[in-house]
Amino acid sequence: MRTMVPVDRVGIEERAAALGKRSIKADAKRQGIRLATSMIDLTTLEGKDTPGKVRALCHKAARPAATLPDLPPCAAVCVYPTLVPVAREALRGTPVQVAAVATGFPSGLTSLAVKLDETRETVAAGAQEIDMVITREAFLRGDDARVAYEIEAVKEACGPAHLKVILETAELGSYDHVRHATTLAMEAGADFVKTSTGKASQGATPGVVLVMLEAVRDYVQRTGRVVGVKAAGGVGTTKQALHQLVLVRETLGDEWLRPDRFRIGASSLLGDLLLQYAKTETGRYGRPGDFPKE
Repeated sequence: MRTMVPVDRVGIEERAAALGKRSIKADAKRQGIRLATSMIDLTTLEGKDTPGKVRALCHKAARPAATLPDLPPCAAVCVYPTLVPVAREALRGTPVQVAAVATGFPSGLTSLAVKLDETRETVAAGAQEIDMVITREAFLRGDDARVAYEIEAVKEACGPAHLKVILETAELGSYDHVRHATTLAMEAGADFVKTSTGKASQGATPGVVLVMLEAVRDYVQRTGRVVGVKAAGGVGTTKQALHQLVLVRETLGDEWLRPDRFRIGASSLLGDLLLQYAKTETGRYGRPGDFPKE
C-alpha cells in the first residue's frame, strides 16, 4: 500500500504566487540573469535536429552573446543520444556539459533492457549527464517498486555520468503524486529530479517546483545527501526564471543557487535573458533580431 505525504494545494499555490511578487532591484536583477544563464541546459529535442543545429547551439551555450562578454556560459547542452558525439566535439575545451535524454524519451515505454542499453551507449558516446523519464504507467497504477528498480538500474548504467530523473509532472495528476515521485526518485539514487520532458502541456509551474523543492529540502535534512532540481517546460522569460530562483532561495537557501544544484531546461529562455541583460546596461531594448529565441 502506497503511503503519501499530503500536500496543501491551496497553500502551495498561494505561497508560490506570493514569492513571484517579490520586488527585485536592478543590481539583483543583473545578478539573477547572470545566475540563470549559468544554470540553463540549452536544449534541442526535435526530430529535425541536425549536426549543424547542434553545433550552433553549442557555440551559443559556450558564449551566449559576443556583445555581452561578462555573461557566463550555460551549464549544459541537452540533445538526443545520436547527436552526443557532435555536441561533445563542439564543446571540447569549454566548461559546458553534454546532457542527453535516454530511456525511451519522452514516453519511457520501452523495456528496461532497451533503456539500459541506450543509457550505456549514450554515456560511452560522451554524455556526461543522462536525463531519464520514469515509467508513468507503472507509477500511476501504484507500482513504486518497478519505478524505483528502473531508476536504480539506470543509475548504475550511468557509471560516472550524472542522472537526472524526469517525473513528467503534468501526467501525475496531483501535488501529492509529484511529492511522492520526487521522494521516490531521490531514494532510488537520482542526482537531480526534473519536472518535465518539455513535451507535455505543462512543466515547471511555480506550484510544482515548490512542491519538489520542499521534498528535496526534507530529504536532504533526513539523509544529508544533496540532490539537485531541474525546472523544465514553460520557463521562457526572464521574469519566470527569476521567480524560480526566488523559490529556490526561499526553500533551500543560497547554497542551492549554483548550476550543480539547480538547472533550468529551456530552448527559448536564453534569448530573453540576453535581451533583458542588455537593457540593464544600456537602458533600452535592442532590436528583435539581436537575441533570437532559436
